[in-house]
Amino acid sequence: MDKQEGCDDSAVPIDDPWYDTAVPRQREPSAAEIYLEVQRSPAFQEVRRRYRRFVFPAALAFLLWYLAYVVAATAAPGLMARPVAGAVNVAMVAGLGQFLTTFLLTWAYARHARLRRDRAALELRWDTQEMTRGVAQR
Repeated sequence: MDKQEGCDDSAVPIDDPWYDTAVPRQREPSAAEIYLEVQRSPAFQEVRRRYRRFVFPAALAFLLWYLAYVVAATAAPGLMARPVAGAVNVAMVAGLGQFLTTFLLTWAYARHARLRRDRAALELRWDTQEMTRGVAQR
């Protein structure tokens, strides 16, 4: 290729096969930037708020119930040994109550997630996958 007279050295002739790569392209965001953008989005914050509004009080209530059982077992053995029906005493009823509470809390968590968070979280997931699809193919 010959230089044209009167042309600037930085000018690129149109018949240059690498001409299209010399054109500055808009920078695509990285996956980390996309995830940070999603994390800052109001939709993500709403899912997170719904999760915390259920989990923190439920975990605190369960922890207090468990600690009350342990403290009563050590501090008030007479109360825990009191018979309820035949050979069944207060400690056995409270211990079975711990199991029942665990199952009820698990059911309540699954129900809350299904009704309050799953749909919004799935939409966020699909949106995030669409945004990162181009990043993964690079």
